[in-house]
Amino acid sequence: MDIDEKIQIETARDYIVAKANILVQKNRYDLSVPEQRTIAYICSMIKPIEAIERANGVPFQLEYEFNIRDYCKICNIDYDQGKNYNDIKAILKGLRDKSMWLTLPNGSETTVGWLAKCTTNKRSGLAHIKLDEDLVPYLFDLQEKFLSYGLRNILCMKSQYSIRLYELLKSYMLQHSKKFTIEELKKLLMVEDVKSYDRFPDFRRFVIEPATKEIEEYTDITVSYRTITKGRKVTALEFFIKKKEKAEAYKCYSKTCNLLENK
Repeated sequence: MDIDEKIQIETARDYIVAKANILVQKNRYDLSVPEQRTIAYICSMIKPIEAIERANGVPFQLEYEFNIRDYCKICNIDYDQGKNYNDIKAILKGLRDKSMWLTLPNGSETTVGWLAKCTTNKRSGLAHIKLDEDLVPYLFDLQEKFLSYGLRNILCMKSQYSIRLYELLKSYMLQHSKKFTIEELKKLLMVEDVKSYDRFPDFRRFVIEPATKEIEEYTDITVSYRTITKGRKVTALEFFIKKKEKAEAYKCYSKTCNLLENK
């Protein structure tokens, strides 16, 4: 990798991912780590429409094209043009085929897709995607009540629950704390029907602890939590969220830089 390419990749890893809070707080989805990184990567490419384009009736840019090899390097996804090209296609197809349940202000739930279309070309090494139009209110022209973070924060995470919980807690950071019932949290993480997490000690050991550890290790926020019990049963968790001090945040930033560079 030459120096120009390295600078380009490092710069892209610091692009900002922005999503409306409601998209994070009120939806339910089950995405793999590569799928979540890919959605974050696509969100990081969203830029405001130029005034001249708005004047010509182009309010939002829904279609994006990117180099698959660069995307894999930026997002810390293993890629070999011959061996793994089909895996990359599978990631994009998975996002095209999957939808999520989004809770609307009136309490009803509706399905929202991630991608409307995706096209890949092995010869050119390019991928072309189109975002689902239903995502427009949650990704574009965000004026208030939205979360934003540097893409790099999630690129070293290995647990799918780490990325989901990070975005969820980040969206509540201005409140400094957030309480979830165990039932509510399991539903948000899409594990309410996973029998191996029926017992709270197992849910904490295999979901909550790995996720909070990775959030603490790699991101710009620090998270702790306390259990809330009713009798002898743990019924809820209260998370405490705050922005890391500059020195600690830089330490995490440097760590992710080193891990991604030496991968």
